[in-house]
Amino acid sequence: MKKNQIERKTHIIDAKGKPLGRLASQIAILLRGKHKPQYQPHLDIGDFVIVKNVEKIKFTGKKFEKKKYYRHSGYLGGLKEIPLKKLFAKDPALVLKKAVWGMLPKNKLRAKMIKRLQFEK
Repeated sequence: MKKNQIERKTHIIDAKGKPLGRLASQIAILLRGKHKPQYQPHLDIGDFVIVKNVEKIKFTGKKFEKKKYYRHSGYLGGLKEIPLKKLFAKDPALVLKKAVWGMLPKNKLRAKMIKRLQFEK
């Protein structure tokens, strides 16, 4: 491997029966590259991750009924909320993507890292 060349592998993960948070943290580690010996926090050396069977992911406790995602339009009274149940029915991959997004570092590298997360139908 050359000095400036990054070797990226592809990891295929089966999400069937795995809890959302544990799966998201495992994916975040792979995307960030923390499993590699040459890891440095300021470098983007993570791998590609392909997730299968996202619709069969497991939710523990009462999260499926009670959890809500919030966003704000920026206007007064512009707080929007969408329940996890509704979002999961619409797009299960988006639920996992939001969980991983929250576990990645809050800097310019986050957008680059999340692009390497892909979903297989």
